Amino acid sequence: MPDLHHLLLFIAAGWLLNLTPGPDVLYIVSNALRSGARAGIVAGLGITTGCFVHVFAAAVGVGALLAASAIAFTVLKWVGAAYLVWIGVKLLLARAPQATADLAALARAQPASLRAVFLGGFWTNVLNPKVAIFFLAFVPQFIAPEAPNKALAFVLLGALFNFNSIPVNSGWALAAAWMARRQSVQRGLHWLDRAAGLMFVGFGVRLALTDAPRGA
Repeated sequence: MPDLHHLLLFIAAGWLLNLTPGPDVLYIVSNALRSGARAGIVAGLGITTGCFVHVFAAAVGVGALLAASAIAFTVLKWVGAAYLVWIGVKLLLARAPQATADLAALARAQPASLRAVFLGGFWTNVLNPKVAIFFLAFVPQFIAPEAPNKALAFVLLGALFNFNSIPVNSGWALAAAWMARRQSVQRGLHWLDRAAGLMFVGFGVRLALTDAPRGA
């Protein structure tokens, strides 16, 4: 596990990234608009459960890749860095009123059962390969090169990231139940896009400059 300073940075970064509007947030908000805050919270729990699938699957791959060779580490590093920078640039160029029409249309749909809402969030997340790539790119930055068991460290950090997302996702659901369609909120989402975009670009550059761990 990282030291206290890096652990707090990891938690803060995770909260900011979970605050960023994206497909998961849209799913939570849309269900909260249709069926209330309870449905939005259940949607968030489904998404979080799907993230755990990616964490355990990625941990096995990360442990093998980082231990295999410097070439494997370099390939993973540059793919992850390019992906993070791409996300950051996309967020920086996003338009503020982008989601308004989509949310309004989703709000008019018929409410689904809580079981269907949960499974929808779970499968939407599990079947999205970009989520796996995100964990592969983000979490290893906080694993010390000399860590004796990188796969275990990856699982622990991934679990921490997922548990920390629950209050944020629940907050989105509660807020969406009564104020998601206000113009002031749309402007707030726009600035969150900008802040998270800069963070993604920074993480991408940092990852690109990371040296391969000794012994790889």
